[in-house]
Amino acid sequence: MKQKYLIINDRENKRIKIQEFAELNKEMLSLLCEETYEYKILKSAIASGTETLITALRTNNLYPPEIYAEQIASAVAELYKSKDRDTLELFFDDVNLLEKNRAAAEITQQLGDDSSELEEMLEDDYQETYEDKVDLKKIESPLKVAGDDFSEADDGN
Repeated sequence: MKQKYLIINDRENKRIKIQEFAELNKEMLSLLCEETYEYKILKSAIASGTETLITALRTNNLYPPEIYAEQIASAVAELYKSKDRDTLELFFDDVNLLEKNRAAAEITQQLGDDSSELEEMLEDDYQETYEDKVDLKKIESPLKVAGDDFSEADDGN
């Protein structure tokens, strides 16, 4: 899924807005949510570091994956400090995220040729004796299964 985050610096109201868009239909981005953050909250979060800023930006509605959250936090900090820029756009494609997280499999141990041992195991004559087995006894049960004798419940009609 393709996503876009539009970060808007509303200097007049001393707020930063983050709008999250996603490609729900082919070639068309739809607004999923919009969150607004006061300057005073962002100022202390930025001063405390990236992790604190990410925590401050995440909400029930806006909760991007860690790799996206780091880039969003960086953009918010940049826009907050910028004197001449009012908007930033970030584009993400989940295909790229999946490719980055995918590690190539490594061979940890070379397997030897054990085929002769397997063949020997398959050729062994194994016969199980049933002399020690006890026959199952018939279990008497107090439950009786009704044959075709059943009554239909009255459904109240």
